[in-house]
Amino acid sequence: MRNLLTDSFELGKREQVPGNVDIELGLQGDLTSSAQPGFEGFFEQVKDIENLLSTLTKLLKDLQNSNEESKVVTKASAMKEVKKRMEKDVNEVTKVARLAKSKVEQLNKDNAANRQKPGFGKGSGVDRSRTTTTVALTKRLRERILEFQVLDTLQEIQERHDAVKEIEKKLLDLQQIFLDLSVLVEAQGEMLDNIETQVTGAAEHIQTGTNLLQKAKKLQKNTRKWTCIAIIILLIIVLIVVLSLKPWSWGK
Repeated sequence: MRNLLTDSFELGKREQVPGNVDIELGLQGDLTSSAQPGFEGFFEQVKDIENLLSTLTKLLKDLQNSNEESKVVTKASAMKEVKKRMEKDVNEVTKVARLAKSKVEQLNKDNAANRQKPGFGKGSGVDRSRTTTTVALTKRLRERILEFQVLDTLQEIQERHDAVKEIEKKLLDLQQIFLDLSVLVEAQGEMLDNIETQVTGAAEHIQTGTNLLQKAKKLQKNTRKWTCIAIIILLIIVLIVVLSLKPWSWGK
């Protein structure tokens, strides 16, 4: 069990979230901004996930405290109490982690649905804000599970007391959640890369169009200038011809 979970955690450490995503982004915006177009209910969902992350952090801290306690207890009754408390906390950690994961997945579905609305498509300001926040939350949730270093302690307890089979099962559930989140983070990162590429391409097209428009205006101005000069020259030639022919003297 230890090697399997350790390999999964090492995989997570090597993964990177593309782009300038701040993993502590959290709720930097005002929650009242949910009333803005494109953000209906979004920040309420984000707040729910933040609360679950806080709960998860507290539970992991409780497990770490139980870990320290397990190192010093010697009586079977005391160890039984520690085991019971740890089983309860592990069950709650698994429950909270699954709930947070489902909410993050729902947030991704809502983001995809929001892109179908006029003005909020892929690459828009609203879509980029929603996607970046969702990526940050996903990465933070994955890191909370990665911080579950008490796994080694539970393994030690199992070796000494052979009494944590149910805990091991819950840890495998957490491993699956971690792997699912890793896949989700990778997919979200690719989406951000595509958005950035589209935005950059659009900016380049706009700049190219602006340059062509300026050249067209300059060409139009030069064309008008040379047209006026040609008309003046033509009038001068006509005047010279008329003066040389002297038509007014023909009747004399």
